[in-house]
Amino acid sequence: MTSIGTSISTSLGIGSGIDTGALVTKLVAAVREPKESVITSRQSTNNARISALASASSSLDTFSNALSSLLSGTGFSGTPASNDPTIVAVSAIPGGTPTGLPAQIEVKQLASAQTLQSATLASKTTAVGTGTLTLTTASGPQTITIDSTNNTLDGLAAAINAKGAGVTATVVTDNQGARLVMKGATGAANGFTLTKGDDDTADVDLQRFTFDGTAGGMTKKQSAQDSIIAIDNVEMHNSTNTIDTAIPYVRIDLNKAEPGTLVTLASTQPTSSMRDLVVEFVDAYNTLRKALNSASAPGVDSSSAGALAGDPGVRDMKTQLARLTSTSMMASGPVRTLADLGVSTNRDGTLTLDTTKLDAVISANPEAVTQMLNPAVASDTNPGLAGAMKKVRDSIQGTSGSLTASQNKYKALQTSLTAQLEKLDKDMSDYEDRMTTIYANMETQLTTLKATQTYLTQQIASWNSSNN
Repeated sequence: MTSIGTSISTSLGIGSGIDTGALVTKLVAAVREPKESVITSRQSTNNARISALASASSSLDTFSNALSSLLSGTGFSGTPASNDPTIVAVSAIPGGTPTGLPAQIEVKQLASAQTLQSATLASKTTAVGTGTLTLTTASGPQTITIDSTNNTLDGLAAAINAKGAGVTATVVTDNQGARLVMKGATGAANGFTLTKGDDDTADVDLQRFTFDGTAGGMTKKQSAQDSIIAIDNVEMHNSTNTIDTAIPYVRIDLNKAEPGTLVTLASTQPTSSMRDLVVEFVDAYNTLRKALNSASAPGVDSSSAGALAGDPGVRDMKTQLARLTSTSMMASGPVRTLADLGVSTNRDGTLTLDTTKLDAVISANPEAVTQMLNPAVASDTNPGLAGAMKKVRDSIQGTSGSLTASQNKYKALQTSLTAQLEKLDKDMSDYEDRMTTIYANMETQLTTLKATQTYLTQQIASWNSSNN
């Protein structure tokens, strides 16, 4: 027969070894898990959106910057050309786009270097005399010393060259003998003299190699002078025949003086480069658009939809990109839009290029195509392809842009969800404290009840003993 004490003990689980700490932990987890699952699920979705939006924004930046960088190269601005390279040759200088072309240039005078020639001696090893002479150039005077160790034509040339004064000395040998030739740098400022100064000790033989600017033992064969040109009637003097400061990013090489003759400097139209540009633009655009389409695909449910499905920022981005084909990139002229070049939009937003139409337009209006895609001077009415793309990017990514608004929305939600998790942590900690207190009180009450149970058990046993 089961006693009353045994029944109470069984009902309360006294002595059963229940772990109230583990019970509290399980109760807290049961309350926490559904709430936490909802928040972390939203965090996962939101983080995917933030990442996808950052990728879309970065792709747009990369596309726009690459286009601007590509079009800033000389290959897309035309190659400088001369209609008479025997007089003037031109080439592009890397780093920028030539401006100021076409232009008319007249070469009135070439730059030249002063050249001196000595009298002819028997050979390059013939003694030239001893002592000192003074070589004077634009950089100042230099002492030339000839003694027993270098008393030859070769020795004299070597002594001059060793000074590094901008004057080159060589020994020329032919069937008449050997002679010293001295040559300076081109330009009127680079004339030089070789004289016997007051402190010099050159003997009579060595004085055969002097020249004071007018006369001396050496003969002046050519004078130092500047080049003189006129570009669009503006006269310019330079110390060399290579000029890279007259027209931005254009190197001018003067080959022959022809006073009175005008040479035309212009830019050839980069038709093949422009064709390649349009083809590559369409390919790159389609790669970007397909990525956006995938990221914003609606899907049949949330698990199959793109991370940015329904996002207004990406929707606006796709809309603005789609307008590029009809955007006017030139205020007037036969070619104004990408559509005029044979670019059309497909139903999914990607582009198709009619290369037959493109080739025909380039053939008929090469300069108009070049100016539309890459204007020499960009403006609001003639932004060019890079400018139009930059406008789209700046509009979307600006302070009040749609892409920026989406990014701010997701960042705010990220902050809110983090705060919700932190609040859940605090709430669950408080809940755990309350449950722990409740079960601690219960344990106390159960201990008291157990003592009472023990007393009752003893009394009942005593009553039963008395009745027997």
